[in-house]
Amino acid sequence: MFLQPNFPHSGTFSILPTPQRIGALPEWTGRGVVMAFVDSGFYPHRDLGSRVLVHADATTVNITEGTRFQRPHWYSWHGQMTSVVAAGNGAASHGLYRGVAPDAQLVLVKISTERRRIKERDILRGLDWVIANIARFNIRIVNLSVGGDQSSNDFDHPIFQAIRLLDSLNVVVVTAVGNSGTPQLVPPASSAEAISVGGYDDRNSLDTTAWTPYHHNYGLAYDGTSKPDILAPAAWIASPILPKSQMEREARWLAPMFLTPHTIRGERRLRQLIREGSFDLGISRSAAHRPTLDLISMLQSRINKYKVVDAHHQHVDGTSVSSAIVSSVVAQMLEANPSLTPRQIKTILHKTGILFSNSPIETQGGGILNAAAAVQAALGVTSS
Repeated sequence: MFLQPNFPHSGTFSILPTPQRIGALPEWTGRGVVMAFVDSGFYPHRDLGSRVLVHADATTVNITEGTRFQRPHWYSWHGQMTSVVAAGNGAASHGLYRGVAPDAQLVLVKISTERRRIKERDILRGLDWVIANIARFNIRIVNLSVGGDQSSNDFDHPIFQAIRLLDSLNVVVVTAVGNSGTPQLVPPASSAEAISVGGYDDRNSLDTTAWTPYHHNYGLAYDGTSKPDILAPAAWIASPILPKSQMEREARWLAPMFLTPHTIRGERRLRQLIREGSFDLGISRSAAHRPTLDLISMLQSRINKYKVVDAHHQHVDGTSVSSAIVSSVVAQMLEANPSLTPRQIKTILHKTGILFSNSPIETQGGGILNAAAAVQAALGVTSS
């Protein structure tokens, strides 16, 4: 009567930290670089520390600014995920699950609305705020892990215009291509100027022979160029559970349950955890004192549903997280060489990427992100 983790593992029940899984150079941490995240909403997770310069609520045209966004809402989780995966310092995991750019400063722009669905006009509202505040906060990167309404090859599409303007102002735009595996892109991923990011599944392993492409979207930008531009990890990525949520209350008990050894002593410990956590887990007192196989199955189902990694983290997937990882590597590149232009950064990522040998080129661009080589190449670029 034991429980299992809900992720691939070999020996130890753990998730690979992002810097390790992409081979990021530890000496570059995004220091001095400001990253803007335009997303559904945010939470001031402790992994972000005091590095949030501003939180802009662009729910309506009456955009408000501040740093107070303490209450966790349904829309807070996605932006918390992208910002912490990219730039978290690992405070909630004793430094284990830090991002690749843990010293970068952040500008957080909330664009979700009461309709619970982000539309192109919402994305554009957030981008317009960023454009108006580039100089004020010295923004160098914009992460867009959001998608628009429908495909478009219209050169004058408002989102394409906004990204071209950001590009001309020396701001790098990184966007997710989507997760349906279809040859169809929507703005902003179909912007020619953006760095559009697909994914791959590394099976939570450093063994590259086990890696496979993710089911990301692909296709053409409005100018006919192929997308995505680069691939980054899109599965088994450690991300913080939304604080003060029901999931966090349950994960406190579920995480140590699958870590108990498969011994008589381990079974005793499991039974103890079930009794002590029964209230948070919604288990009756009598059931907790006499756990059945059905109860163990129910607990395993919750571990699987929540994708529990530990008491404070779950594993996440999708090109939203791939985009955040690429944004963090771009922050490293800009720390190493602040003179880089968006075009130079895209070129470096493409040239240093590692191709999947058995996948069509139109689905992978430059191939697998090579974080260390990208930063080393950035150091070798001289300003014109």
